[in-house]
Amino acid sequence: MVSNENPEGKQTKIPTDSQVDISSEYDSDSDIIFYSGDCMDLLPEIPDEEVQLVVTSPPYNIGKEYEDVKELDKYKSFQKEVIKECLRILKPGGSICWQIGNFVEDSEVLPLDILFYNIFREIKEETEYSPKLRNRIVWHFGHGLHCSKRFSGRYETILWFTKTDDYVFNLDPVRVPQKYPSKKHYKGPNKGEPSCNPKGKNPSDVWEIPNVKANHVEKTEHPCQFPIELIERLVLALTNEEDIVLDPFAGVGSANCAAVKRNRRTIGCEKEEKYVETARERIKKAALGTLETRPMNKPLHKPKIEKKRIEEFIGGIES
Repeated sequence: MVSNENPEGKQTKIPTDSQVDISSEYDSDSDIIFYSGDCMDLLPEIPDEEVQLVVTSPPYNIGKEYEDVKELDKYKSFQKEVIKECLRILKPGGSICWQIGNFVEDSEVLPLDILFYNIFREIKEETEYSPKLRNRIVWHFGHGLHCSKRFSGRYETILWFTKTDDYVFNLDPVRVPQKYPSKKHYKGPNKGEPSCNPKGKNPSDVWEIPNVKANHVEKTEHPCQFPIELIERLVLALTNEEDIVLDPFAGVGSANCAAVKRNRRTIGCEKEEKYVETARERIKKAALGTLETRPMNKPLHKPKIEKKRIEEFIGGIES
């Protein structure tokens, strides 16, 4: 085995190919579990208060190739049961993050985070669980369908709930560079001293991270996978090393890859068999350190535009 320094500054052991064991069923001794089947068949097997972070992007019920479209009430009921199970297995200091977008039907936009917020509120009123919304994180990306009768959609949201008021939140590992790192106090006892935190600033609740499209290094056959760096930030902030990260709708295993990459244990569940093998292969590569990913906090690509083209564009607007 060889050593590799992770971004948290610690030496971690990278296993050989034969040492990466991915269990296909729940096993309390396994570091990596990826179950092929319905999450409601797996979740009841997990003990109470076992998981530190649940993070997922559930089916949107809009007719994607991997979805069985349900009546809205049935869809809400199913999601509600999944969330209640996730809260049961969540540690008292744990978090649950539901990443969702918008449902568009007959040219009308339905923000799914409103629907899911109400589901969490209902659970709070009907059960012993008291999930509390800490942030509504806006994930902004630059690519998608171009609309002609409304503004093009370029965001989705992450609803971050905690199970209790005493929860894990590690800000330092997810700080981003200061906008004005040389800024100084201009008066008072600290006049002339740096006014910024030298470790960086809070990334705020608006995250600009590229989505996974055709030329993205992480692209697979899944039509709606999310970028690993999106989940890495949640893993680093809301868990500690060796904690368990669960994704009940794992797709091609991006959340599980983020967890393994950051030295966390992980559980994934996916009912579409065509994605299961891809997920397991990606998780294995993540454990081996060979999975290609977009680095966290890599600056966004800004194409160079010729001055002449800018002038022509502005002239066209003014005319």
